[in-house]
Amino acid sequence: MQCFTVPFFDCLSRGNMHDMLYGRQPIYEALHARRRAFRRVVMAEGVQESGIVAEIRTLADSLGLPIARVPRDRLDDLAGTTHHQGVALEAGPYPYAPMDEALALAATRAEPPFFLLLDLLQDVQNVGGLLRTAEAVGVHGVVLQERRAAGITPAVVAASAGAVEHLLITQVTNLVQAMRALKEAGVWLAGLESAPEAARYDQANLSGPLGLVVGSEGEGLRTLVRETCDFLIRLPMRGRVASLNAAAAGSIALYAAWAARGFSGG
Repeated sequence: MQCFTVPFFDCLSRGNMHDMLYGRQPIYEALHARRRAFRRVVMAEGVQESGIVAEIRTLADSLGLPIARVPRDRLDDLAGTTHHQGVALEAGPYPYAPMDEALALAATRAEPPFFLLLDLLQDVQNVGGLLRTAEAVGVHGVVLQERRAAGITPAVVAASAGAVEHLLITQVTNLVQAMRALKEAGVWLAGLESAPEAARYDQANLSGPLGLVVGSEGEGLRTLVRETCDFLIRLPMRGRVASLNAAAAGSIALYAAWAARGFSGG
């Protein structure tokens, strides 16, 4: 590519058409998934090519990717963080997928559809943690709203330990419309909400076609999103703290849904 005729850091200054992924596990997962276009791996000077770094090198070589060595402070600038573990990867934008693709995946696996829908979650760690759990339990698809919510940024990729690279994630302009489309496809929507009318999560039927809807930090589900859900579930609380954060609560509910499916595929 023409960009390789100029210094690597000059390539990155030409707009925002690429992501700079960082962290050893996230980069390994991205290269292993091969769902993005890749341009170059960059490593900090002095990083030993052993363990997972050696595996990254092997994957990069198999894909014909050049590897650059730069001073660590330069890598800090390129990655926009000091938490890069000595490795970064210039990659194309995250490949969002249509919901139909996730529904087709469920059909291919002969499984009832299993979705996670996030209602305006903005905290990167919460989003990344939930998506890591979603990948672990075999969710077929994830739905995010495009505006006022965290998208799949390099920080979210890192927080998910690269799990997002293996997920089918749909970004929509209107979450409620997406929920209605899933309902028309036979998917039942369960909103995670601490409300008097909510059933305890272990007493609800989570075994069939399901979309788990998780609300934003502090605000919970928006009114129309809550009303569009088919039913609500809650986690019982015994301690003094009023609630768990979105990642912890959503992860418990995701595992409960997977258990209701008999831990299929596990």
